[in-house]
Amino acid sequence: MIEIGLLLVAITLLGAILYLQLNDEDPEIEVDPDKVRGAVSESWRDLKLDKEIGQIENQVSEIKNLHTDLETMMKNPRERGEFGEVKLEALLEDHLPTSMYGIRERVVGGKTPDAYIESSQGKIIIDSKFPLDNFKRIMDENDNEENYERKFRNDVEKQLKEIERKYVRPEEGTAEYAFEFVPSERVYYYLVKEEYELLNKYTKKGVQVVSPLTLGHKLELIKSDVKTKQLSEKAEEVQENIQTVGNKLSKIRNNWDTYYNTHLKNAWNKASDISSELEDLEDEFDDIDRMEK
Repeated sequence: MIEIGLLLVAITLLGAILYLQLNDEDPEIEVDPDKVRGAVSESWRDLKLDKEIGQIENQVSEIKNLHTDLETMMKNPRERGEFGEVKLEALLEDHLPTSMYGIRERVVGGKTPDAYIESSQGKIIIDSKFPLDNFKRIMDENDNEENYERKFRNDVEKQLKEIERKYVRPEEGTAEYAFEFVPSERVYYYLVKEEYELLNKYTKKGVQVVSPLTLGHKLELIKSDVKTKQLSEKAEEVQENIQTVGNKLSKIRNNWDTYYNTHLKNAWNKASDISSELEDLEDEFDDIDRMEK
């Protein structure tokens, strides 16, 4: 796309230059600079060069950012570690509420990882330290590339094995997997392309290597899973409350039936008997009263 855009620009400018040269060679031809500029601008719009150039600028910006990230990753281990931690923290802040993650807190066996996520499956530990010295040598064409590829593979495997040992511990409250965060998409792409079998081996052991793009996607999935669990728990709580109210209503019904069929009915029957006796007594009193008169 860059080559096509540059070609179109060159054609447009060449046409304008030829037009000006022809007018210089023939003095009788009047040159109107405004018309030339207008023609160039119109051609620019017709060929949609403004959009092409905009896309080129965006691509250049992306390449520049990628190059900056990679350069930062190639610095000394201390600066490299700080770069990874800052990028990891920014991703967590962008994708998760603060209640769902922690930064550099002691959580597993007295150890303090770079970060962790509170998931529905337990704490997901994230490590952002990554060995890159030999990767830097692979990128240097003057070094023995094959030798450093092997060394880099050994460095990566050692790191993944350490994460598995320290942070994949479901019996202590972690999830059944942990993340190894690689802050550079370039390095991550190299690993996926050249060391797929190694990554697959440790994925099965519970250690997943992630880049900024893949981690962001996984964070959204984890957040959705937590919300789904919370909704499920809320539904269960509502169902339990309904069951409790139902049990109370059933108990009240039983008590009412017992009271009505025993005490209240007996009281009603007793009241009816007393009322009948009272009426009989009143009739007798009326008879006696009439006799006396």
